[in-house]
Amino acid sequence: MSEQLNELGAYIEAKRPDCILGWDIAFDELNMDVTQANLPGLVEFIKSDATCRFSSLVDITAVDYPGRAKRFDVVYHFLSMYQNQRIRLRVAAREEDMVPSIVDIHPSANWFEREVFDMFGIIFAGHPDLRRLLTDYGFRGYPLRKDFPTTGYTEVRYDETEKRVVYEPVSLVQEYRQFDFMSPWEGAEYILPGDEKPEAK
Repeated sequence: MSEQLNELGAYIEAKRPDCILGWDIAFDELNMDVTQANLPGLVEFIKSDATCRFSSLVDITAVDYPGRAKRFDVVYHFLSMYQNQRIRLRVAAREEDMVPSIVDIHPSANWFEREVFDMFGIIFAGHPDLRRLLTDYGFRGYPLRKDFPTTGYTEVRYDETEKRVVYEPVSLVQEYRQFDFMSPWEGAEYILPGDEKPEAK
């Protein structure tokens, strides 16, 4: 399998050297780092080329690396049912970059790209309807970024007196933040049946 993937990686690199920054094989999948501007051209090539035929877009996601200048990796997973092979394309992007949309090539990318926009804040240039998909209309921030607080910024509740949904800043009482990492058996004032220690003789 890895020999076939090596041949495929070399073939794609030879055919589209303008697109490929580097490639390797991990977990029986071909990983290719792709230039942002040439992504649609490469996706079109691996879909239509007779040697590749990666006609199924499986998923689009992203990974956040806050310490890097190019903070995000946008990751595309493709499947070739004809060759029984998988390929993963990675595109590095800065926070302000606009990654080219591939909706025209793979219509199924529509909601995948919307989800990545909603969770990471990555903008896809040329997307026909780029708006939030999983979070609420007034949601602030991007939940899958590493710097997003685990509690969020606002909390939602139904106010019985106002008879409507109310958005409020998150306020955690101090007791909520105190964690007792002591084992239930350490310093317990009571002993459960069966937990008695035998008396020393």
